[in-house]
Amino acid sequence: MATTADFRNGMCLDIDGAYFFIVEFLHVKPGKGPAFVRTKLKNVTSGRVIDKTWNSGVKVDEVRIERRPYQFLYKDDMGYNFMHPETFDQISIAGDSIDGVQFLKEGDTVEAMVHTESDTILTCELPAHVILEITYTEPGMKGDTATNTLKPATVETGAEVRVPLFINVGEKIEIDTRDGSYIGRINSK
Repeated sequence: MATTADFRNGMCLDIDGAYFFIVEFLHVKPGKGPAFVRTKLKNVTSGRVIDKTWNSGVKVDEVRIERRPYQFLYKDDMGYNFMHPETFDQISIAGDSIDGVQFLKEGDTVEAMVHTESDTILTCELPAHVILEITYTEPGMKGDTATNTLKPATVETGAEVRVPLFINVGEKIEIDTRDGSYIGRINSK
């Protein structure tokens, strides 16, 4: 059991049988009336963000979670199969539990949030940025760097991203896995 004074970003709470991560919180002490805590909570299963307010000092159920690294092996009918790099335990995770799954390729390492008491996987996160190769896009023209115009491109995982006009097939680019946006071109030397 924890209280609202123990709140921190990333903390996991059990609210009516559902798990929520604290995205942000704010302790408010109005001039009149008791203090309270205003929070934004993200549902672990649906990803929906809700607002919730607690009176200051209220007890909440904290869920103990662990972050564990897993390496992606392959995808099959059961889901995405991963291996723990130290214990070599293999697990299967459903695709909807993985944030940014469209950018996942073999050998990538992800971080899984595991409920310590029941040893179940809550969510799985890719690194914030990944480097992928362009497999298809319309050819770029020399001098197409003056505008911020974007064109569709397919990367090696099959995901489609928007890239600047000067990017060509075979080039490696850096992508933000949280929103799928283009960050930059990787120079191959």
